[in-house]
Amino acid sequence: MSENSEHHYTEDEIAREVTELEAKSATAARIFDLRRIIGGLFVVYGVIVTIAGITDSRSAIDKAQGVNINLWTGIGMLALGAFFLVWLKLRPTAPPQEREE
Repeated sequence: MSENSEHHYTEDEIAREVTELEAKSATAARIFDLRRIIGGLFVVYGVIVTIAGITDSRSAIDKAQGVNINLWTGIGMLALGAFFLVWLKLRPTAPPQEREE
């Protein structure tokens, strides 16, 4: 292409492209929000540990001095995971602020 065939963007095209990039950035920020990752992992592991606690034998509970530690730890992990996910739902990531130049 020759130098004279440059495409000059109009202000509307630039504004539209900036808006699209901001929307993509906000979406990426929501997807990779640590509260979602931490909450999801705690819920998954909490379910696994809770099931292990429900199915523990009497000898396993006796080893922990009569406390079903897997059950209580699993419930705690579920509660913490639910806390992170509820927090994410109630206070979502704010969209990026527009800069004034």
